[in-house]
Amino acid sequence: MSEHSLMVAMRDPKYTKELIDETALRLFVEKGIAETTIRDISSAAGIAEGTLYRHYVSKEHLAWELFSKNFTAFAVELDQLHRKHDTLKAKIDATIRHYCTFFDKDPILFSYLLLELHGQLRKVTPDMPNPVTVLRRFIGEGMARGEIPRKDREIAAAMVLGVVLHVAVSKVYGRTKQSLTALADSIVAAAWRVLEA
Repeated sequence: MSEHSLMVAMRDPKYTKELIDETALRLFVEKGIAETTIRDISSAAGIAEGTLYRHYVSKEHLAWELFSKNFTAFAVELDQLHRKHDTLKAKIDATIRHYCTFFDKDPILFSYLLLELHGQLRKVTPDMPNPVTVLRRFIGEGMARGEIPRKDREIAAAMVLGVVLHVAVSKVYGRTKQSLTALADSIVAAAWRVLEA
């Protein structure tokens, strides 16, 4: 971090918080939450540990806020996206393409949400917007309209997400070289086959 950037950060708490968030996200993805220390984050951000504690009471609080804020924002985006489409097929297509675009535009944030999902999901409350709830709801609506055979909505949503997220995991670990956007047609087709079965 340059001396000028450090001076701006010291005068602007919003900039400092953004700097902490970006640095923590990167380190959490690279090293994992457990292996990343407050000292690691503050050092990489070029700020004092005390400055970090003015924004977050603990590393766990920082990790949860990064997860919950972005997880719920993504759910709200999906819900708004679904309202623009009438059929389940169009909603599935739009959902998967949104996941793919999100990954390609911000792989660090997407990777964080994906890799920390199991660790943070137990803290997600029923009143929080949740991408799985949104997906499950519109799959149920599609079944009610007769667009796909009736089945357990929970299982159907899990299978659709599995198709998308396992490809994303492969990408996170460098096994898949293509962008997710380039793979979107194939992912959409596979997810639709799951729902039609």
